[in-house]
Amino acid sequence: YEAELKLVQADLNQKLDQISELSGEPRKSAIRLAERTLDEANELLGQMRIEKQNIPSATRSKINQRFRNFESDIDGQKRKLKTLSDDRKALFGNRYSDNPDSDQQLEQRQQLLSGTERLDRSSQRLRDSQRIANETEGIGRDTLADLQLQRETIQHTRMNMLESEGYVDRSVKTLRGMARRMATNRIITVAIITILVLLIIAVIYSKFH
Repeated sequence: YEAELKLVQADLNQKLDQISELSGEPRKSAIRLAERTLDEANELLGQMRIEKQNIPSATRSKINQRFRNFESDIDGQKRKLKTLSDDRKALFGNRYSDNPDSDQQLEQRQQLLSGTERLDRSSQRLRDSQRIANETEGIGRDTLADLQLQRETIQHTRMNMLESEGYVDRSVKTLRGMARRMATNRIITVAIITILVLLIIAVIYSKFH
């Protein structure tokens, strides 16, 4: 987080320098961008605050010192941004005046600025919702594709099993046929041997009588 926080701080410093050179609407836009960058820096600082609790005590003192330096730097940037934001003359340009007659116009401008910020936040939330919806739709499509692939795999496996069962049935029939032929051949062989034995006995009998 430390390297990322340094990059965010550098970006925030650049935005603060740009604000000093702007006025009117460009200055307002630059201030809003700087506020968002400051929020990001505070989030990173909060994450660092959580992570440093898990660091061993032997090295935590150095980490605490760097953390305090980061906090001090961000506080300074926050004060500078507040100073720039409070500069109404620069914020509203030449239209700003301390004249009481312009208080109503100033209030209207502030309301307009507040409404613009709310609109920006609502637009951002809408974009985030749209992004989440698109991601969910993509996940749904991927899931349906996976289910279709699994269905085809199951069907293919079932067809292979049916085909294998057919092979087994044919093999069983073939073996049964072979067994019947072997039994028949055995019977024929026994019959032939019996006939030969009887013939031999008959020949021998005929010679002695």
